[in-house]
Amino acid sequence: MAKKKANKAQSEETNPVAEEQLVDEQENVETAENEQQEEVELSPEEKLQAEVAEAKDKYLRLYSEFENFRRRNAKEKIELIKTASSDLMTELLPTIDDFDRAKQANEKQGDVAAIKEGFDLIHNKLIKTLEAKGLKLMETEKGTPFDADLHEAVTQFPGEEDMKGKIIDTVEKGYYLGEKVIRYAKVVIGA
Repeated sequence: MAKKKANKAQSEETNPVAEEQLVDEQENVETAENEQQEEVELSPEEKLQAEVAEAKDKYLRLYSEFENFRRRNAKEKIELIKTASSDLMTELLPTIDDFDRAKQANEKQGDVAAIKEGFDLIHNKLIKTLEAKGLKLMETEKGTPFDADLHEAVTQFPGEEDMKGKIIDTVEKGYYLGEKVIRYAKVVIGA
């Protein structure tokens, strides 16, 4: 029995973590007992006031957290809008450079066919760059039925019976960005 007490004393001396845990457990038990005694001592009205104060505190913290989230979200949205078109602008820079070079070359050029060919090349490069970003040309060929969801009628011309309600001419081309119409085609329709 003496050996057991000696071993127990040695293990307590060599295990300070166990001692701290025992002290923490005793403090927790005492704290819980004190809280129970306080709850018993509080009147129902005081309990309700404490609960209301606690609920109000939680509400204020949640509200301020939401406001911070909303402000942060708005700030991120503004930043995104500012930089959203930067990749498109970067891809259009070579086309602008091509226009600058064509302008310089055209000052010395006397051949109109070469000038037209150069501008056609630049135009095609610009269209391909925009198509790569999702821009699509709206089909508005002569004789296509008029669609008020895609076309804007500029005027009507009396014409043949078979062209009634159909596109006669396109004044301004329409475009899609993905599946969304970003510019309606302005057309002349038959009456």
